[in-house]
Amino acid sequence: MKPSIAFIGLGIMGQRMIENMVTHGGFNLAQAWDPNSSSCKTLKNKYPNLILGNTPESVIFAKNIDVVYIASPPNSHKEHVLNATKAGKIIFCEKPLGINVKETERLVKIVEKSGLANAVNFPFIGSAAINLIKQKIQDKSLGCIKGVDLKLHFSSWPRNWQHSAKWLKFREEGGFIREVVSHYVYLIELLFGPSTLISKSVSYPKDKKLCETHFLAQLSTKNTNITFVGESGGVGPDQVEFTIWGSKTSYRLWDWYNLQSTKGQKWEDELKELKDPRKDCYQTSLNNLELMIKNKPHNMASLRTALSVQKIIEKILTQ
Repeated sequence: MKPSIAFIGLGIMGQRMIENMVTHGGFNLAQAWDPNSSSCKTLKNKYPNLILGNTPESVIFAKNIDVVYIASPPNSHKEHVLNATKAGKIIFCEKPLGINVKETERLVKIVEKSGLANAVNFPFIGSAAINLIKQKIQDKSLGCIKGVDLKLHFSSWPRNWQHSAKWLKFREEGGFIREVVSHYVYLIELLFGPSTLISKSVSYPKDKKLCETHFLAQLSTKNTNITFVGESGGVGPDQVEFTIWGSKTSYRLWDWYNLQSTKGQKWEDELKELKDPRKDCYQTSLNNLELMIKNKPHNMASLRTALSVQKIIEKILTQ
């Protein structure tokens, strides 16, 4: 029997998850809820067997549901996770778990006490590029790691394809630090262990409701120094570039899933055999979700892992 999934939130991430689960084929798309009737209608037309609930509670507490996938705005995550816990469902949530760290700490303790399987969606766990980097770090192919940096540029924020997620432009829940940088905080902790924020600087527009426009942050792990820098605004292609600088070989992850390496003067493409690194990453992540649901060894990021990331992100954003 395929595990039955309930979807809370049918925005960009909810729709993307549904599409990837359909491609994967290992899940039963059972029920869904979203406050936007237009989103519900669109999904119903595309997936007529998907049952739409009148409230999130009706979907979460439905008897035939095994897993609750939560893709609503961050401030609603706490309520949905608590309801899923009360309902005894497996929890699969988008990051961040919340905005208030103390509230999230309490939430994680409640979920852990329940003993329910839980995960947060950090797709890098399925990335072939990251697996290769991990291997090269372990076998010392990079030599001594001299530094790690992340460089971001978005011509507009939110990005054009995110226009329906209006909350992303506001300081309360949104911003590219929470939305994008969190993935790379997760990545450095996956590769190098727990991180500490050393320094940060964040710039905001005059309108106090709007999210950040520029930032600079320095972090460190036990043996690694990390620099994050990013901004929004200004014509040109978006840039998402994560580089590990080694004394023998350096690796550059660009546009999230594409990997290059260098031993000197130029970058060379890695993993050329992958036709679609993004698709491969999502499908491998869903393989891990399937293993978690079956109570088998997996690589999914837990709520506790997401809490560690959230602590760093909120420290960067604290004024």
